[in-house]
This record gives sequence, C-alpha cells and structure tokens, in this order.
Amino acid sequence: MTVPDWLADAVFYQIFPERFANADPSLDPDDVVPWGSTPTPDNFFGGDLQGIIDHLDHIVALGANALYLTPVFEADTNHRYDATDYFSIDHRLGTLETFRALIAECHARGIRVVLDAVLNHCGNGHWAFEDVVENEADSAYVNWFSVEGFPVTAHPTPNYRTCSGCYYLPKWNAYNPDVRHHHLDVARYWIDQGIDGWRLDVPYFINHTFWREFRTAVKSKSDDLYIVAEEWRSPVEWLQGDTADGTMNYTARDLILGFSADRSTDAYALAAGLNALQAEIPTGFHQGMLNLLGSHDTERVLTRHEGDVEAALLSYALLFSLEGAPMVYYGDEVGLTGDNDPGCRGTMPWDEETWNTRLLDGIRSFAAFRAQHPAMRRGRQTAVALDADTIAIVRAGEHERAAVIVHRGEGTTVDMTAVPELASLDEDVIVLGPRGTASLGGSA
Repeated sequence: MTVPDWLADAVFYQIFPERFANADPSLDPDDVVPWGSTPTPDNFFGGDLQGIIDHLDHIVALGANALYLTPVFEADTNHRYDATDYFSIDHRLGTLETFRALIAECHARGIRVVLDAVLNHCGNGHWAFEDVVENEADSAYVNWFSVEGFPVTAHPTPNYRTCSGCYYLPKWNAYNPDVRHHHLDVARYWIDQGIDGWRLDVPYFINHTFWREFRTAVKSKSDDLYIVAEEWRSPVEWLQGDTADGTMNYTARDLILGFSADRSTDAYALAAGLNALQAEIPTGFHQGMLNLLGSHDTERVLTRHEGDVEAALLSYALLFSLEGAPMVYYGDEVGLTGDNDPGCRGTMPWDEETWNTRLLDGIRSFAAFRAQHPAMRRGRQTAVALDADTIAIVRAGEHERAAVIVHRGEGTTVDMTAVPELASLDEDVIVLGPRGTASLGGSA
C-alpha cells in the first residue's frame, strides 16, 4: 500500500480561517471585535478566504506547499465545527466563487489544499436537526440522529447523542444509509471544487465501515487525494490500507516536546521512542504521516517552550527532519503565543515589526534544507542518541544520506566516527544547539 507521492515533498501550513486575515470587512458579523483582541470561545475577528489569498506569498516564502484549513462550511461558531450546511461556504468567509479562486491561486503556486471533514457531528442549527426539533417523530430526518425522546431537549442534559456531551453538536447516526449518502456526497462535492484531500475530525467516534466507504468514494476520484486522520494515540488502526493515508502525528509531537520543552525526555528515550514509532507504522505509510508541534487543539509552540525561542527552534529542527510531512500552525512561525483553546486561536499578526524573525528565519532555513536534500524528504529515518542531550536524525535515501543533529545543552563535540550511522557523512555536519549558531547539518 502506498500513499500519494506528493506527500513526501509536502510542507503543510495549518490555517484557522477566522483568525488568519480580514481582507473583506463587508463580510464581518455585527459583533466583530478588533483584530488582535484576546480570543474567546465566542468572539469573531472577521478572518475570511480572501485574507488567505492575499497572504499566499507569505506561506510560499515560509517553504510551505500545502494548506490544511479547519472547517469552512456554513456554521454558527467561529471554529465552524458545528456545520449547518456542508455544501455552502460560510457567509462570513466568502462565497463559493471566492473558494474556487483560493483553490486556483493555491494550485498556481503549487500549493495543495486539504479541508476538514467533520462528519461525526453537525451543529444544532443544521437544517436536518432543526427539522427533527420541529417535527419530532414525524420528521423525515428523525433517524439521522439518535434522539431519545420528545420534545428534543438541550438543557440541562441533551436527550440526544452529541460529540463529547456538547449540546450544540448533535451526533450523526452514521449507521443510517441516508446519512452516509449525505456524507459521501459532501466528500465528492468538494473534491469536484478542486481540493486535494480531507482531514478526518475525531474519526474514532465513527465506525470503520463508514470510513472504508469514505475512502472508496474519495479514491475513486483520484488516488492522489490525501486522507489524514486525527489521532492522538497509536496511528496503526488507521494505516491498514482501508481508511486513511496517515494520521496527525501527536505521538511524535509528545516525544519531541518532551525533549525540547519539558526536558522530561532525554535523547536516549527520544531516539527509542521515535524508532519504536517508526517500526510501528506499516510499510508504505511513513510519508503519509502529518507531523506537527502545535495545532488549534494545543497550546502554542513558543508558549510550550515558555518563550525560549532557541529551545523552540530545536523542536522545529526535529520536526523538519522526520519522515512524513511537517506542518506549521499559522502564527507559530512568527512567535504567536497562547494557551490551549481559545488562547491558541488568536489572530495572525501582520505587522512585521512584531514578528520574531529569529524563529521565522530558522523555520525557513529548515524548510529550505529539507527541500534541497532528497534524502531529508524521501530517505528512511533512523534516530540515534549521541549523549543524553544530543540526538541525530539520519535519513538514508537512494543516492544520498543526510543528518540533522540537535543538542539541547550548552555545547558539545560530536565524534561522528564513533557512530556508524554518521560515519559516512561529510565533515560539514554542524550541531544545532540552543546557545550557538543555528545551523542544520550536511549530507553526503
């Protein structure tokens, strides 16, 4: 089993559309708050699709060539994980024509676009659920959900199944053939609009039979379409060839941040953990993994590192060295900070005077190094601990071997001849340490 070939060369950039850029104030809701205000679970800043189009050059300059957008369909909240119409772009983001323009502009720059498939639940404002509330047992959609009785009651406890007990997120009945038909139509419709894949939101809450049907529907359009599952634990159940091409690699994230931020993990444990994860992933799926340090569901990377830019850079050096596609969450590249939701969903600062250029330049250099060396994109990965504070990620390709060495201490001398995996590398290997000159290490 193989995954789309383009993933080996992909660098993803994740965007939370409501918070990226406000290019069309005419779309703003009446209660819009000033850009840069403190994010809350409920406020709107006016980010829109045109704002993404207007800043594609920033994304390209970072070294990214793929976008993952959190939900863009009509919804009631700022996060839009509560869709009310899966076949419409949210009116505060733009129109279908704007979306098509975004796809066209991205593709013209060689950027792929992956959307969020939120198919476990919808919003309580979805037309089908509203019909059940109004018509109760007589609704043609009563079995599209799991309602325990009438009238439908949201408070104090919903009398219908929800996502994690959240009253405004009624859970779809994915065992209903009409629901599955609706969902597969959604998947095909947006592929027809030009997208390049789907990220599966909380797929572990839906039976695998549905996801097998979903994969068949998607791949019937093109084998080049990407399917990536949200997964916070072992990825293996999604990598059997019948559901996803990869998962969001939160396991690797935990290992890296344990080394660079928390220091709860030394280089020996990090190497062992990365190698164990690599062995666990079935052959053919490694390049389909979506590697990340931060997302809309975590604290910001710089926040996790308590503001230590050099330590954060170590984590990015490791991220860009791994097999699979690295992903940067919007704003992390310029030093945006914030705790977990809603803090991690602040607005992108477009005043370049406020940017952390040390962080930005570092991430750009890592992306460039990865782009310049085929082994760093397509070579097999091995992690080697050189001492408790120093780890090497070695990538062995068909015609090239390359390595990234990361050291979290004050300084070190690496005797490469003592490490078989490094012995054949050129002498220009430079250790990236938090207090020294930031550099990645060479190839042979």
